Amino acid sequence: MATATTQAQELITCDLNCVKPVQQFCNSCQVGLCEDCINKHVKSLKSMKHDIVPFTKRTVQLVFPQCTSHSHQRCEGHCQQCDVPVCIKCLLGPRHKGHDVGDMADIITKKRENIKRETEEIESRIIPKNKSNDADVEKKISKSNAHYSGLEKEAKDKRKKWHLEVDNIFDTLESLIQSLKVQEITILKSCQSQLRSQNSSMTQTVQENKEILKSNKVFDVSHYKSKLTEFRAIPQVPDVMSPSLKTNTVQGRELSLELGEYRATLTQTTLSLPSLTDEVLHLYVKELLKEAKVIANIPTNVKELNTVACVGSDRAWISGTDKMIRFVDIHGTVTDTVNSTCNMSPYDITVNRQGELIYSDTISRTVNIVRHGKTETLITTPRGWKLGGLCCTRSGDILVNMKSTDDRHCKIVRYQGERVTQEIDKDERDNPIYKGGRYGVFMTENDNGDIVASDVNADRVVVVDRRGKVRFRYNDKPPGEKKSFNPAKIVTNSMCHIIVADFNNACLHILDQNGQFIKCVDNCGLYDEPFGLSVDSEGRLWVGLFKSGEMKVIQYMK
Repeated sequence: MATATTQAQELITCDLNCVKPVQQFCNSCQVGLCEDCINKHVKSLKSMKHDIVPFTKRTVQLVFPQCTSHSHQRCEGHCQQCDVPVCIKCLLGPRHKGHDVGDMADIITKKRENIKRETEEIESRIIPKNKSNDADVEKKISKSNAHYSGLEKEAKDKRKKWHLEVDNIFDTLESLIQSLKVQEITILKSCQSQLRSQNSSMTQTVQENKEILKSNKVFDVSHYKSKLTEFRAIPQVPDVMSPSLKTNTVQGRELSLELGEYRATLTQTTLSLPSLTDEVLHLYVKELLKEAKVIANIPTNVKELNTVACVGSDRAWISGTDKMIRFVDIHGTVTDTVNSTCNMSPYDITVNRQGELIYSDTISRTVNIVRHGKTETLITTPRGWKLGGLCCTRSGDILVNMKSTDDRHCKIVRYQGERVTQEIDKDERDNPIYKGGRYGVFMTENDNGDIVASDVNADRVVVVDRRGKVRFRYNDKPPGEKKSFNPAKIVTNSMCHIIVADFNNACLHILDQNGQFIKCVDNCGLYDEPFGLSVDSEGRLWVGLFKSGEMKVIQYMK
């Protein structure tokens, strides 16, 4: 209802957009009217009945809607079946006859109560909760912005640092190229100087000889001394071997380059985290020694030494063809022993990330661990399968080689605790990856996730990726050797190089992670059949000689 307020009193004005004071009231329509607007109001709704009374005698009541079917009627009921407002005439007509009808006033009262309850809940509970949640989200947005701003800054810092590392690689490479260039040009120019000096001398001799031939003097001819022998010794042109720059790119995994003995590698490894996958780049820049060198010769007195597992930088577990597993240091001192539970001897030994000794017993089909001086069984393989080589992965899994009892089938099985999580036995064409036979397979996990295996029965190295898909095979003879490749134990290093002992050729093959031959270590006196092989924390190789029982510690990287 329109109002106008003064300092003296509140003046109630007409509801029909009029500023005159109200005098009458329509109870039917619930509007206040001035004298001039009464007829206007009645005419505008002439189909309706109007109860016009003095304003002071007004009655506040519901305003029922006008019936759309019957003039002069208001709908004071609600048909339940048709869900529409109805007047008294509607109820008497055929359309709503016999239908249940509710009192419009009661219905409106109930709906008002529902609206009131909803309004109170929205006002007292939902709006405060909404505001509280909004405040929490605002805090989290602020926290996320701050966190990712920190990550962006850290990433920029890492970008600069890694760019410096890459710049250092290429600065070293350019310096090396310049040094090799100067060295090679110096050798060639020295030869060129000798050739030009000799040519000058020969030209002068030819002129002198021609003068002698023209002369009739006996003295000139009789005192001639031949220089032909000297001139026939023409300086040989040096056969310089200019190095080439080798590069290798494996999409999304590795970038590498080599120049002579210099090698730089940029590798990418994917780590699975509970809710996030991070890609971590590792930059390795190491140089292989031109000549590997033996830094320790360790006599072990172990018969047919065939397994070595390094612990730290100066100790290793070793075993041969007896039940005893010995813990020796780099000076050859036996500091501990374990009497294995094997009937004969362990087939293979390894250590886990905690430095605990683990060994396989092919006869009892068990993988055992030594803890606090006591042996516990970790894994018992199914009947019908014998145990071969084993290794522990960075994630804590154990890779176990199994052979069928008839030696026809061979596979590698991944265990998490006692649970099998992966079996590697067939390639994409359903052909066996590893050859069955008398011997087992020795394997290790490379830092790029590959499983690198020495397939002794097939005389080759087999490398599969973490899914078990074959990446490559290798079985080349070392340069200059006539005997066939005969792999024994196999390891990898921090640059993802693969190092495998060649039993037949008394040497070690070094391959890159893609199977490309890098070099052969054949100058360290490995004549007594290299078999056992392990890498210590300093990156040195511990090689066990099967025939003599001697162990050699070899440094081959700077």
